Amino acid sequence: RKQQRDLLKFIQEDKHFSRYYDAIYILFHTGLRISEFCGLTVSEIEFGEMRIKVDHQLQRTAQMQYVIEEPKTDKGIRYVPMTEAVAACFRRIIANRKTPKVEPMVEGYAGFLFLDKNDMPMVALHWEKYLEHIIQKYNRIYRIQMPKVTPHVCRHTFCSNMAKSGMNPKTLQYIMGHADISVT
Repeated sequence: RKQQRDLLKFIQEDKHFSRYYDAIYILFHTGLRISEFCGLTVSEIEFGEMRIKVDHQLQRTAQMQYVIEEPKTDKGIRYVPMTEAVAACFRRIIANRKTPKVEPMVEGYAGFLFLDKNDMPMVALHWEKYLEHIIQKYNRIYRIQMPKVTPHVCRHTFCSNMAKSGMNPKTLQYIMGHADISVT
């Protein structure tokens, strides 16, 4: 948890990488799969119910085609609860979202939270690269090195933190979208 706090503080205070803070905070505090996170649209952030509707994921094929897929497992369709801090991150993301000239639509979905420089939805690779660059910079500055952090590491960290805090395993299985409790 200390490493997680140190990393988030570093991102928040870095003049270049602070723009990714809200997203990375959300990844560490929801356990979303990166492709589920990338597929989120404004309408799936349910502030009134303090939850995130997860019913699809966004992928980009080797041919650079954007596709919407079902969640990874049949248990992948779910509502992920959000804390007030996570909701605040989503509010900032939505408030700061640039309106593209043409709103990208992928298989009927529009309003993706994060768009790249070409006004297309960001995909897992974007976030893997951002985290890689953040860790490289962190490790150039600090003597105590940060291990490799990927979006999937954020998911594992969330799951471990929830388990350590005493969350009911079946509840955690639901939030994670695991079909099998042994995975959780």
